[in-house]
Amino acid sequence: MNLFSRKILLVEDSHKDATFTVNALAEKNLAGEVIVTEDGEDALDFLYKRGKYSTSEDGNPAIIILDIKLPEMSGIEVLKKIRSEPRFKLIPVIMLTSSCDEKDILESYRLGANSFVVKPVDILKFMETIKVLGAYWSNVNQPPPERF
Repeated sequence: MNLFSRKILLVEDSHKDATFTVNALAEKNLAGEVIVTEDGEDALDFLYKRGKYSTSEDGNPAIIILDIKLPEMSGIEVLKKIRSEPRFKLIPVIMLTSSCDEKDILESYRLGANSFVVKPVDILKFMETIKVLGAYWSNVNQPPPERF
């Protein structure tokens, strides 16, 4: 099964970056449904099926693409909460961020991120990076079983 035929959770507060990410994945048919949340609390609400997501389908997203610089709760804090919950431990988490701070990289991996990708500033390079990222996770990586 193609990883991206399942739901993807994209946690990104920049509407522009979220749109570019969704479009780049769609352009190569690498994305099924992409749920976009703009902050960490909303992402956690989606995962825990709270608030406006209380009637969402059961099941975890196939992958989480997580920005670090988010309002209210940083992506690092979201990652920490995700990895502290047994039912979310196996979801692959890709940190996709403008930060190239060594502290952020080390902390992300220490907390269980599966990948750390720095967003290129150039829009064409950004789009290409997303396509390569999507192709890897969709076509090369062997995901955990759908019901984990």
